[in-house]
Amino acid sequence: MPDKIRLLPDTVASQIAAGEVVNRPASVVKEMMENSVDAGATAITVSYRNGGKELIKVIDDGEGMSPLDARMAFDKHATSKITRIEDVYALHTFGFRGEALASIAAIAHVELTTRRPEDELGTQLVVEGSRFQSQENVVAPVGSQFAVKNLFFNVPARRRALDKSTTEPRHIAEEFRRVAMCHPEMSFSLYGEDAPVYTLHPSGLKQRIVGLVGKHAAGNLLEVGTETSLVKITGFVGKPSSSKQTNREQYMYVNGRFFKSPYFHKAVMQAYEKLIPAGTQPSYFLFFEVDPDKIDVNIHPQKIEVRFDDGPAIWQIIHASVRESLAKTGAVSFMDFDDGGSVEIPVRKEGPIERIPPAATNPSYNPFRSEGMGRRSQAGLSDFTGGYDTLAGIGRDDAVERFDSSVLEYIEEGPGGGELPFGDSAEGFRGALALGGGYAATSCSGELVLVDLRRAREAILFGRYRVMLGNETSVTQKLMFPEVLVFSADDTALLTERYEEFLALGFEYVRRDENSIEVTGIPADFSVDEIQDLLYDIMDALSDGTQPVEEGRERLAAVLARDGAKRAPSGYSEGEMTAIMEALSDGGRYNHTYDGRPVLVRMAPDEIRKLFRK
Repeated sequence: MPDKIRLLPDTVASQIAAGEVVNRPASVVKEMMENSVDAGATAITVSYRNGGKELIKVIDDGEGMSPLDARMAFDKHATSKITRIEDVYALHTFGFRGEALASIAAIAHVELTTRRPEDELGTQLVVEGSRFQSQENVVAPVGSQFAVKNLFFNVPARRRALDKSTTEPRHIAEEFRRVAMCHPEMSFSLYGEDAPVYTLHPSGLKQRIVGLVGKHAAGNLLEVGTETSLVKITGFVGKPSSSKQTNREQYMYVNGRFFKSPYFHKAVMQAYEKLIPAGTQPSYFLFFEVDPDKIDVNIHPQKIEVRFDDGPAIWQIIHASVRESLAKTGAVSFMDFDDGGSVEIPVRKEGPIERIPPAATNPSYNPFRSEGMGRRSQAGLSDFTGGYDTLAGIGRDDAVERFDSSVLEYIEEGPGGGELPFGDSAEGFRGALALGGGYAATSCSGELVLVDLRRAREAILFGRYRVMLGNETSVTQKLMFPEVLVFSADDTALLTERYEEFLALGFEYVRRDENSIEVTGIPADFSVDEIQDLLYDIMDALSDGTQPVEEGRERLAAVLARDGAKRAPSGYSEGEMTAIMEALSDGGRYNHTYDGRPVLVRMAPDEIRKLFRK
C-alpha cells in the first residue's frame, strides 16, 4: 500500500496560512497600518479601490528599510520585533510573528517602495503570489509605500466571496479607526475610490474620537482616569443618555493594541446597570496600560484577543473606574463616591478586591431623563420631578398644546391599522390626580390605578407611529433653512442606502459628501435639535436588515415613540392627563409599552386595606 502523507508545496501552504491572517481586504489595511506605526511613522495614508480587491495602498513616513531588509521582509517568520521566545511576552510593538507580509504576498501582487533617511536611493520590490519578481534602486521619499493589487487573485473562491456592496469599505474603515483612535499624535488619511473618507490631524484623544465617530460624541464623553499597581486606565465613556440599541462606538486597547473582551465589556455594562434602558449599550473608548509580561497577545491569528494574568482584579478596577467617572462628572447624581484617590489594588491573581468606592442611592432619581443626565433639581435631590424635557426649542405651553392635539387627534381617528396586542376590553377611568414625578392616580371599577404618564405617552405614540408607517401617511415638516449634519462615513453610507425607509418616516435629505447630509424635511412631531440623535436611534433599529417587514416597522415605531416620550414636559396639565386617560380607556391597548414595560398598576381594595394594617 503506497504512502499517503506528503508535504504540501510551499505555495499551497502559504495560501492556507494566509487565510488565517488575511481573510478580507480590511485585514491587509490592519497589518500594513500597524507595521507603519511600528516603523515610527508620524503620518499614514491609506487608499483603496473596488472595496480593496483591486488596490490597497498604504504610505508612511517611517524609518524605511534597507534593500536587504526589504527583501527578507517577505520571507515567512522574518521579523525585526523579536529574537527569542521570551520577547513574545514583553512586546512593545504590534507585529512580532513575521507572518503578515508573507501572507499578503502569497495571495496578491505586492509592490514595495522604501527608503531609509541615510540612503540616497530607495529600493522597489515586486512579489506576486509569493514569487519574487524584481528589485531595483529608485528615487523615493523616506518611509515605505505598499501597493497590494489583485487581492486573492489565486484564491478564486475567496475572491468571489467578497461582498460587492459597501460591506468591505465598512470593514476597511473600521480597521482604520481602530489604529487611528489610539494614536491621536499622528496624522491619518483614508481615501475610498479616490474620494476622501477621513482626514485626521494630530490632536488630543477627545478630538480624535470626535473626528472618527462624529460630532455627536463631543458633548457625550465622560473622562475616565485611574492608576493602580495593576493597570492604568484612561479614556472616555458615553453619558447614559447617549446609549444606543446596537452601539458600534466601543473600543478597548491594551498597550496601544486594539482587542475584544466580552469579559471586560461586561464590567462596563454592569457599571451602567439601571442607568440605561434595557437592550441599549453605552459608548466607551478605554485604554489600558499593563506590564507587557502580564498579558499574552499570541492567542489569535489576528491578535484581537488578549489574555490577562490579573483579569479578575482588572475587571473590578474597570467597573469601579467607570462608575466613579459617571458619578464625579454628575452624570449619575444618586452615586456618592468618596474622594480618597485612585482605586489601589495590589497585584494578585485571585481573592477579593480590597476597596471598591462606596455608592449611595437616591431612590427618587430618574436615570432616563434626556436633558443631559447630570442636572440636579434646584430644590435638591428629594424634589424628584421626573426630568421630562419640554420639546426642544418650543415653549412649555406650546409643547402641551402640541401633545394634547396630537393625542386627541389620534384618539378621534382610531387605530386604523388593526388592534395592538395590549388587550381588547374597553374600560373607563374616573378622573385623574397628578402625583408629581410624572405619575397620576385614577380609579376604575373600584380599583386604584397608578399611571406612569411617560410610559403611557410612549405607548400611545407607538400606536400612532405604527399606523402611520403601515399606511405610509407620515407627515414631513419642511425646514426653512436646510440643516447640515455630520456623521461617520459608514453612517452616511447607511443613510444613503436606506433613504426610502427614512423618507417613509418623514425625513427628506440629500448626501453632501462622505461625512454629511443636508436635511430639508423632518418628521412633524420633532424639532431640528433632536434630529441627529433620532437618526442614530433609527439607524440602530435598521442595523438588522433580515427582520420581517412588520417587525421592522414596529421597531421603527418603537424608536420614534421612545424618542417622542423623552420630550414629555416636566409637568402634565389637566388636558394632557385627560387625553392620556381617554386613550388608556380605549380598549386596553396601551397597558404596556412595545417592549413590555407596564404603563399602569392596579391596586384592589384588599391590597389597599393591607397597607393600613398594623
